[in-house]
Amino acid sequence: MDIEKVKEEFVTIFQSNIHREGSENLLNWLLSTDFFSAPASTKFHNNVAGGLCQHSLNVYHRFLKNIQNEYQDNWENYMSLESITICALLHDLCKVNFYTIEMRNVKENGVWVQKPYYTVTDTLPYGHGEKSVYIISGFMKLTREEAMIINWHMGGFDERVKGGSYAIKNAFTMYPNAVLFHVSDMEASYLDEETNK
Repeated sequence: MDIEKVKEEFVTIFQSNIHREGSENLLNWLLSTDFFSAPASTKFHNNVAGGLCQHSLNVYHRFLKNIQNEYQDNWENYMSLESITICALLHDLCKVNFYTIEMRNVKENGVWVQKPYYTVTDTLPYGHGEKSVYIISGFMKLTREEAMIINWHMGGFDERVKGGSYAIKNAFTMYPNAVLFHVSDMEASYLDEETNK
């Protein structure tokens, strides 16, 4: 993966599509973090350097396509390009400064060798989607729909749902684009991305 090329695509789409007050400060903050070099996960999808940014772009392309397919020529009446971009590019800000690299022993050809791997160091244990909403809101305002989409993007994998919360049902009913977003996130994770084992 060419991290600089992926970063350039992200910044270009961000600056072209997001013009909300505070967005420039948010982008400057992102540029000061590990967002562009971090993995998207420790072991599930895009668990390589630059994977988080690439995942965000994959979700952007999937979500835009899914919105356009669902609403056809009138898609912009249902969701603006700015909102699509905000949700997709920023939904996983909860993973900024979240992963660290540690070493472990792995047996290769009968010999133990040290190999690096990603692990989690969560210095802001605020949840997942709700943490992304919290971080974004520190820079710019989100619409109610954007907040719901980002907050519930994990769908049934969300820890609150696993714990028995039914709030996601109401969120998906009230904000159908949240369903399209969750599907886009899953498509990106399982169809567009690989796991580096």
